[in-house]
Amino acid sequence: MTAVLDRAQMLERAWAAATRVVDPELPMLTLADLGVLREVTLDEDGTVVAAITPTYSGCPAMATMRDDLQRELQEAGFPAVRIRIALEPAWTTDWISPEGRAALAAAGISPPGPAPAHTGPVAIRLGPTRRDVRCPQCGSADVALSSEFGSTACKAMYQCRSCLEPFDHVKEI
Repeated sequence: MTAVLDRAQMLERAWAAATRVVDPELPMLTLADLGVLREVTLDEDGTVVAAITPTYSGCPAMATMRDDLQRELQEAGFPAVRIRIALEPAWTTDWISPEGRAALAAAGISPPGPAPAHTGPVAIRLGPTRRDVRCPQCGSADVALSSEFGSTACKAMYQCRSCLEPFDHVKEI
């Protein structure tokens, strides 16, 4: 005999399925650890509605995130799924979980520091952004910026002057 799940149990199962989806560009992170997965709800008719927020405007990984999230929820037994893009509030690197930050460091990627606080207009600076970056390999703060543009648009490339290892750093947003 199969038990019928109540709405709370269905929502719990849907949330568990959604939190298994990994980021296509940073596969050591789930969408939940990245802070991109904003909510999972059930419509009146039982449709699962998951909201995700892009890390930045025009993020090319959004379509893959959406498709992977929909597939995971459907494979978990939810035939009716809708993915909603939530643009407000804007995503910030402060939403990356402590587990996500640890996973980045374990994968050799320097996690972001605190996101800059802005009130009013944002000043445009033409020089390199100053960041508090440590080498994820040896922990040294003696690092040099190699390029503002890393393997993805949300990362910058650095090299450690102590151990000489190159590494990505997730930019603070």
